[in-house]
Amino acid sequence: MSEIIGELRPPVRVMMTPGPSCMDPRVYRALASPLVGHLDPWFIQMMGEVQILLRRVFQTQNRVTYPISASGSGGIEAAVLNSLEEGDECIVCVNGAFSERMALMAERVPAKVIRAEAPYGRAVDPEDVRRAGKGRKIKFVGLAHGETSTGVLQRLDDFRKVADELGALLVVDAVATLGGIPLDVDRQRLDICFAGSQKGLSAPPGMAPITVSTRVEDLIRQRKQPVRSWYFDLTPAMDYWGKERTYHHTPPISLIYGLREALRIVLEEGLEARWERHAHNQQALIAGVEAMGLELLVTNPADRLATVTGVKSTAGIDERQVRQQLLDEFNIEIAGGFGPLKGKMWRIGLMGYSSQKTNVLLFLAALEKVLLDQGVRAPAGAGVAAALRSYQQSPQPVAAGAPK
Repeated sequence: MSEIIGELRPPVRVMMTPGPSCMDPRVYRALASPLVGHLDPWFIQMMGEVQILLRRVFQTQNRVTYPISASGSGGIEAAVLNSLEEGDECIVCVNGAFSERMALMAERVPAKVIRAEAPYGRAVDPEDVRRAGKGRKIKFVGLAHGETSTGVLQRLDDFRKVADELGALLVVDAVATLGGIPLDVDRQRLDICFAGSQKGLSAPPGMAPITVSTRVEDLIRQRKQPVRSWYFDLTPAMDYWGKERTYHHTPPISLIYGLREALRIVLEEGLEARWERHAHNQQALIAGVEAMGLELLVTNPADRLATVTGVKSTAGIDERQVRQQLLDEFNIEIAGGFGPLKGKMWRIGLMGYSSQKTNVLLFLAALEKVLLDQGVRAPAGAGVAAALRSYQQSPQPVAAGAPK
């Protein structure tokens, strides 16, 4: 006898993970729009609108700017495989799991990968990159602008200077930063920059917006060998998203609808207002967790990523149980650490639509109760009170229609 499977009814969570983030109701409505064919004239026109919106959010005039039909990891792979050929030398700044992923992908090209490393929780020193590349023919310098696994922010301008000295491309993983952290592809002269749809943009998972400079376009077309992946080869994809609209693959039509609306929301709020909102909410979160006696993983304030905050778990308690109780009792989802940080930290996301004052205050109140149940005592209401003081000391400008 076959089991009866009922109607799909997912729970409505308060998503405070490092991704995905909660989505604006307008994005849900866009996802419910009728399907059309991916070569339909209406859809082709709409693709052009998505490119215009992406250029504005990336702050670039790059012709090749479009969403790859893949997760953020697909963006890493496309950036690596298109820019490197067998035997090329590159430097990858490794200070977490996702920057390490870029290095591993480059090794599979196979390229000669030099790791400029820093401990998890710290930024890579640009001087280490300069020393590593001295006397070498470096093809690219790659790094994660925001390392999602730890909550570390890298300052891009320093690495652009070093890449120029080495004659190298600068390849930037902006999966955790686009739409939440200041980023200007043209002003900062980023050769390849890619992101994920589900984090600061608050669109559905499954797309990796990417933009490449004309320098990279020329490099790709002059390759000695074909790109080692048919799917992630940017050349035919550039034709599909270019004037020819030559068929490449069937894109996730509904996801592109959602991305289009999410990008419109970003620009309606305004990039600077959005960046300030993320910064203010993280400041309040940090004030709250520190008032509760908890320690941050990233000790240098200048290295903290506003969209993901790493908090060390309290000794003697099971960090997984804390996360589970937050989910069971308060419907709040956060993430734990992985790799060398597994069982040692919580990763709290304040991304896009999830970066709201109400979420910060709810989380701090819920965390206090959960920690109390786990035997950890903090002054009653200390976290919420500290967060409220932070908001009072630094009032948050809010654009019309933006989440508070």
